[in-house]
Amino acid sequence: MTVWNGLPTWVTFSPLLGMLVLLFIPRQQNRWLKWVGMAGTLPPCILALMMFAQFDPQARGVQFAQNVSWIHIPLPQSSGWTLSYAMGADGLSIPLVVMTTIIVALAAVGSMYIKERLKSYFLLFLLLEIGMLGVFLARDLFLFFLFFEVTLVATFFLVGIWGYMEKERAANQFLLYNGLGSALMLLAFIGLLFVFGTLNLDQLLVRTSQLFTHPEWMQGPVKQVIWGIFLCILIAFGIKLPAFPFHTWMLRVHVEAPPAVVMIHSGVLLKMGAYGLIRFGVDLFPPLVHQMATFLAVLGLVNILYGAALAFVQRDLKRVLAYSSVSHMGIILFGIAALNFSGLQGAVFQAVSHGFISALMFLIVAALYERTGTTMIDEMSGLAKAMPVLSGVLLAGGLALLGLPGMSGFVSEFLAFLGMFKQYPVIAGFGALGLILAAAYTLRAVMAATFGPFLDRWERLTDTKAVETVPMLVLLGLIIAIGVYPQMLGEPMQATLQMIVTRIGG
Repeated sequence: MTVWNGLPTWVTFSPLLGMLVLLFIPRQQNRWLKWVGMAGTLPPCILALMMFAQFDPQARGVQFAQNVSWIHIPLPQSSGWTLSYAMGADGLSIPLVVMTTIIVALAAVGSMYIKERLKSYFLLFLLLEIGMLGVFLARDLFLFFLFFEVTLVATFFLVGIWGYMEKERAANQFLLYNGLGSALMLLAFIGLLFVFGTLNLDQLLVRTSQLFTHPEWMQGPVKQVIWGIFLCILIAFGIKLPAFPFHTWMLRVHVEAPPAVVMIHSGVLLKMGAYGLIRFGVDLFPPLVHQMATFLAVLGLVNILYGAALAFVQRDLKRVLAYSSVSHMGIILFGIAALNFSGLQGAVFQAVSHGFISALMFLIVAALYERTGTTMIDEMSGLAKAMPVLSGVLLAGGLALLGLPGMSGFVSEFLAFLGMFKQYPVIAGFGALGLILAAAYTLRAVMAATFGPFLDRWERLTDTKAVETVPMLVLLGLIIAIGVYPQMLGEPMQATLQMIVTRIGG
C-alpha cells in the first residue's frame, strides 16, 4: 500500500477535525464557531485537490484503492459473507468529489446568514460533507448505504431546524421520499448479496458480467430477482435525482431550506442520484439498461419540458431555480439513456456543471433575500442601479444556466444531446425545445429582477460584501474555466467511461 492508498479515507473523514474543534467551543462564541465551521471544510478540499492532481487519467480501474475485511456474516454450509471497508476513486467519482468539497467550502461561507444554534448547525454541516464524500468514494455497497443514510439524517435536521416558514413540512417530505428510496436501495443491495454473495463493487462487476455472458442463467426466478433488483435501483436513484413524478419533495426543500443547505442540496445531493444510476444501474446491469433505454429517454424528455414549462410561469425566483433543476436533471437522464460515450460524458459534465451553476444561483438569491426581504420576481425591479455587482453576477449566472457557449452548461448540454441524437433523434429534437424555454425563463426572471423601474425602497440597499463576492466569483470562474477548457474535467473521466461503454456495448 502506497502513501496515497488511504487518501479517500482521509478526504472523507477529514471534516471530523473541524467537528472535534467545534465541540470544545462554547455555544455563545458565534464568531469562533463560524470561523472554525468554515475552516473545517478546507482540509477535505485541499486533500481532494491533491487526489485530483495525483489521479492518472490514463489508468483503468480504481485508484487510491483501500480494501479491508470489515464484517463477517457466518452462514451454515458455506464460508459466509464478508463486508469490506473498500474505498477508492475512478474517473466517475473524482470529478464529483472535487466538486463536492469546493461547493461545501463555499456554502460554509454562505452560512454567514445563519444566526442561531451555530454550533449544532456546523456539526451537522460537516457531518453532511462526510456522508457525501463517502457516497462518491465507497467501493462497497453496504458502506455506500451507510454514508447515504448519513446524508439523509444530516439534511433532515438542517432543513427542519434552520429552514424558513414551512421548514418542518419540507423536512418531513424530504425524509418520506428519500426514506422510500433508501428502503428500495436496501432491498436491492440485499438482493445483490443473496444472488452474488458479495457487496464489493469490483467483485460485483465481475460476477454480473459472468451472469450476463451466459443468458441461459437468466431464466425463471433468477431473471425475476435480477429485474426486481434493477428496478429498485432505478426507482431509488430516480427519487434522488429527482425524476418525474418523484420531484415534488425537491421543490419544497429548494424553497424552504436555508441558503447554504440549498447550495449543497441542489449542487451535490441531487447528483448522488445521477451517480447511483450510472454506477449501480448502467454499469452493473448493461442488458437491462438497454431494454429500459427508451423509457429513460422519454422520462428525461418529460423532466426537461415539464420543468422548463413550469419554471417559465413561476413568480418566485427560488421556484424558478427549483423547476430549472428538474429540467436540467432531465438532461442527465438523456445522457444516460443514450448509452454511448458522448451521452455518458454529457451526463457527468451536466452533474458537475449544474452543481456549480445552481450553487452560484442560490447563493445570489440568498444575498438578494437578505437585502430585499423577498424572492418574488414581481416585487424586485431596478436592482441593477442599487446593486450593480450583484446584478451583474446574477446575469452571468443566468447566462450559464441557459447554456451560453463559453460556459460549462453549454458543454454538458451539447455532449448529452449529441449522444441522444445518435440514439433517439426524434426525442432529442423535442428535448431541444427545453433549451429554448430555458433561455426564456432565465432571461425573464433575471431581467425582471435587475432592470425595469427603480423602486424608491431600494435607495438604501448596499451591494455585495467581499465575503459574498469571493465565493460567487470562484463559482463563476469554475463555470467559465470548464466551458473554455472542458478537457480539465473530461480527461480524468475518459478511461472509466470508456470501460462502462465497453461493458454496455455502446
